[in-house]
Amino acid sequence: VQLQASGGGLVQAGGSLSLSCAASGGTFSTYVMGWFRQAPGKEREFVGQITRSGRTTYYKDSVRGRFTISRDNAKNTVYLRLNSLKPEDTAVYYCAAGGPWLIPTTKYDYWGQGTEVTVSS
Repeated sequence: VQLQASGGGLVQAGGSLSLSCAASGGTFSTYVMGWFRQAPGKEREFVGQITRSGRTTYYKDSVRGRFTISRDNAKNTVYLRLNSLKPEDTAVYYCAAGGPWLIPTTKYDYWGQGTEVTVSS
């Protein structure tokens, strides 16, 4: 599976962004999809994930209520809506496919290349 993330950019604190991750080369609907981020000098961390059907999501505590993951299996795309952004949300955001459900791990089978989000104060 190939994953292509897009939508990053520069935004002021309190603002919003929408990220997309388009998948190709596999059966998208069979994968739990996850979003991750990596800030400068820090390890990559779990942000959230969504079930194969898209009916259920699970988030890291610090983003719950601000970020929303959704997916469109007909379009082979998963989305991450980022609201009420804070400077500490600045990172490269990655999508990934094929991880375990309800486990905030980076052990996913496939990864996209990342898209950079910068939040200015």
